Amino acid sequence: MTKRDFDAVVVGSGPNGLAAAITMQQAGLSVLLLEGKDTIGGGLRTAELTLPGFRHDICSAIHPMAAESPFFKTLPLQAHGLEYLYPPVAAAHPLDNGTAAALTQSMADTVAQFSTDAKAYENLVGPVAKDWPELGPAILGPLRFPENPFVMARFGLKGLLPAKLLANLFLKTTEARALWAGMAAHAQLPLANVATSAIGLVLLAMGHRQGWPLPRGGSQSIASALTSYFVSLGGQVQTNFYVKSLAQLPSSHAVLFDITPRQLLGIAGHKFSALYKWQLERYRYGMGVFKVDWALAGPIPFTAPECRQAGTIHLGNTLEEITHAEQLTWDGTHPEKPFVLLAQQSLFDATRAPAGQHTAWAYCHVPHGSTKDMTAAIEQQVERYAPGFRERILARSVMNTVQMEEYNANYIGGDINGGVLDIGQLFTRPVLRLSPYQTSAKGLYICSSSTPPGGGVHGMCGYHAARKALRDVFDVRLPATLSPA
Repeated sequence: MTKRDFDAVVVGSGPNGLAAAITMQQAGLSVLLLEGKDTIGGGLRTAELTLPGFRHDICSAIHPMAAESPFFKTLPLQAHGLEYLYPPVAAAHPLDNGTAAALTQSMADTVAQFSTDAKAYENLVGPVAKDWPELGPAILGPLRFPENPFVMARFGLKGLLPAKLLANLFLKTTEARALWAGMAAHAQLPLANVATSAIGLVLLAMGHRQGWPLPRGGSQSIASALTSYFVSLGGQVQTNFYVKSLAQLPSSHAVLFDITPRQLLGIAGHKFSALYKWQLERYRYGMGVFKVDWALAGPIPFTAPECRQAGTIHLGNTLEEITHAEQLTWDGTHPEKPFVLLAQQSLFDATRAPAGQHTAWAYCHVPHGSTKDMTAAIEQQVERYAPGFRERILARSVMNTVQMEEYNANYIGGDINGGVLDIGQLFTRPVLRLSPYQTSAKGLYICSSSTPPGGGVHGMCGYHAARKALRDVFDVRLPATLSPA
């Protein structure tokens, strides 16, 4: 192998780019991580978006998948400054009658809310939580024959169901159905679509395993810890290096791109086979998001006490209302009452706002590429369950889908999942190949959320892409299983 400037170059420093860089560096290679912005992190960044002293997570905020990531759990991130904080209620879902369904770590406490649905809920979610040590590595990776087919089959039989159908088959109470709908809506798909139950089951199971944590100091803390560990291994980082062509890159044996197919085509399309390029050009992006951050004079005055103890709130009332809103959005219109995902990190992390004051973070789904201002609709949904909320707003920052993409080029049309996560692109993203991470050009790999397992802060796309590059280019074969640190 001829001498190069680096063994590997990773383009993009989101959680997957960082995971890829760490995996390659752990194997003893020389790795350069490039980032176009002046700070590392991709979707893991925190900044004062509204007023001085109010620190807001610009993109991702709550991190159940990061805390339970099979790869991140192998890393000594606590020693590099990462601390997770666990709200007593992982997620709450208020209803118009003033009550709320709450996801807590205790299965017993959670099912106690659901009366006749208690057993059904436990049967649906309990096995996923119990099986996660075996199930997680199988789900969070490329399509392959599972080590434990029974465990995978037990999950798949439920996970492949449309979320609306699963609810109609197993859940009767308004509370359980509403909580379920809020979880499944994280898929950014109509709840009548096949496989929308998978994300709902996983998120509920994460709540029961240990909760839905937020990192002290903001999501940037995750990126900072990953970067610190990477550098401690000898890895090199260069920021303010926006890659537009392969000619800009230093010489290396392998390049891994934490970007989506559209950017990859612009950078390296001329290197790809006609078939591979044709498939990338047909990759589908999904619904976008409209996001609001608030600086608040006090905590959000939710009526339901469970909401005042929760890190995450799902605002959308019943399963039927959420299903209707998500279908309208998918069909290209803006619902009057959108499904809203809200986080209130400052209730549990005093570093986020000045003493006695607070921050809040929220977004709703909108049609791909929408520029419609959804501020009023989102704030009305909050006010619906927290009368007096608007009176506490000191300042706000908003981002539509175009602004989201300008901030992070991976958010095409505001799609924060790196492309549609439906059954057609679940395991064949970004193209149909034996390895989804290997492009048709020698030494070039894609490691973003546009590869399996898709969106979320877990680093598994980068980890699996790095494993593939290590085998192909460097003849390095890592152990089949990950061992927690």
